[in-house]
Amino acid sequence: LMTTAPPENGPWYLGRKFLPLGLAFVAGALENAGFEVHILDNYLQKKPIEEVKAYIRTIAPQIVGITCGSATYHKCVETAKAIKEVFPQCKVVVGGWHPSYVPDSMLQHPEIDYVVMGEGERAMTELAIHITKGEKVKPIAKVPGVGYRKNGQIIKNPHSLIMNLDEIPYPARHLFDLNLYDRKMEFLDVEPVDIMSIIRGCPFNCAFCETKKMWGPTCRFFSPQRVIEEVKFMIDKYGSKGIYFINDNFTIRKKETIELCELMKQEKLDLQWICDTRADMVNREVLAKMREAGCKTIWFGIESGSPQILKRINKNITMEQTENAVKLCKQEQIKVAASFILGVPGETIADMEQTLSFAKKLNPDLCQFNTFIAYPDSLLYEEMLKTGNYEKLDEFLLAAKTDEFDFKKLMDIQRRFHRSFNTTPKRVMWRMRRDPIGVAKTGIRLISHRTTPQ
Repeated sequence: LMTTAPPENGPWYLGRKFLPLGLAFVAGALENAGFEVHILDNYLQKKPIEEVKAYIRTIAPQIVGITCGSATYHKCVETAKAIKEVFPQCKVVVGGWHPSYVPDSMLQHPEIDYVVMGEGERAMTELAIHITKGEKVKPIAKVPGVGYRKNGQIIKNPHSLIMNLDEIPYPARHLFDLNLYDRKMEFLDVEPVDIMSIIRGCPFNCAFCETKKMWGPTCRFFSPQRVIEEVKFMIDKYGSKGIYFINDNFTIRKKETIELCELMKQEKLDLQWICDTRADMVNREVLAKMREAGCKTIWFGIESGSPQILKRINKNITMEQTENAVKLCKQEQIKVAASFILGVPGETIADMEQTLSFAKKLNPDLCQFNTFIAYPDSLLYEEMLKTGNYEKLDEFLLAAKTDEFDFKKLMDIQRRFHRSFNTTPKRVMWRMRRDPIGVAKTGIRLISHRTTPQ
């Protein structure tokens, strides 16, 4: 199993070096079914194609599974071709976000034998049984969520969601060198910090998001007891002292959230943790339970400070709800991290300035301004294709283009907003207490920039 190397100089190749948890889940399921699994995280390691070929020659696999996003599409196809060059009898399977949304774009390439659409643990395991043991043991037509070619036609089997997530084995973290990944986080006083995924699916309808096709329209949960067991395993096996629960809707079910927090307290876990959720899904009771269980920070996807844009993206959260959520977190001494989107189709620079003003008003502990990039199968993506108001970042990814901004100008606005938010006297003092050396370096760069002759 492997990830695809990132595109050179892609503006979306940003962020943390997190372990590819989806790949780890699939690896765990395959191992549980008796398969020998090797891992190459090439998104992280960026090995050139000749080194990938040499690696394939060395291990001589029956199957190579590759994860692929829209930004790594071309690299994925290039990798599949290289694998077939050195080991043509190997079956190449591609899964992940892009083949789940645009499977035909993968299967048009003869070097790709199969795609997995949606969650991969069951589909990849049953497909591996079909490939290694034959049609009589596992007919391909009965493998859910798999696409393939037959008699010149592309066949796509309907996928079926895993309703009882507790059936899924732990992610195969032991196949990765964890030292290569980021294992510390802001606002946690401990390390190492590792990531966990405990919820799948989303019932909301945000216009910029395409997650439903991957995980389904309803939330499915690992049980609180299963989550606690995995946390304890990670503490014992990997020395984890902090956890980042990376799912979007951590508090969507109040009962399960409180039960999980109570179990954390009962087990007396020496653990600090971070989660993501929506501003309309917290209240004082839940936040108090979370704080008592070790929650230090909550990420909120606030997206915009413009009511018009919030309506445009179907966020269905008011600015008043967001202000209340931030206020409650501060009362419970839980730190707030806020994420915003800039450059939504139809947005104006005045709308973006409202977002910056709202961010300053909220005064979160961390603020991130993201440039909008449209991915296949989201509502805004389909709309942009119809209107033509976009510029192509590559074959599949789109950015909004208006009379006021293009993608280059949008990135300039993003940098300006980050500077404006982080260089207010209050923010500088806050950062000085936490990272005095970093603040000093930033100050030197700013002074140098302002005094350089134009």
